[in-house]
Parts: sequence; structure tokens; C-alpha cells
Amino acid sequence: MNLSRPMVVTFVVSLIIALIAFLIAADVISNPLKTVAVVWIALVAYAILAIGNLVKGM
Repeated sequence: MNLSRPMVVTFVVSLIIALIAFLIAADVISNPLKTVAVVWIALVAYAILAIGNLVKGM
């Protein structure tokens, strides 16, 4: 399996989504479904970064 470096845009989008998950976990952003939402939001950020590594040019 050949991994490629993700594009800067892909990395920044993933970083912003992970930062949103962190801010929800730290109670900076209020969310009534905090415990469930943080896990799924962080998982989406990780998935975007993983797809950026697996797909060349993304």
C-alpha cells in the first residue's frame, strides 16, 4: 500500500473539524449531545485525514 501526503486543504479541513470536537469537549461550544457528538466529529476528522493519505491527489 502506497501512502501519499495529503494536500494542505485536506489537512486543514481535518484539523478544523478536530478542533471543533475539542472545543465541544472542553465546553467552549455548547452542544446538548456532547458525549456522542464529540466522538463522531473526531471520527469524521480522522476519516478525512486517512482518506487524504490513501487517495493520491486529495
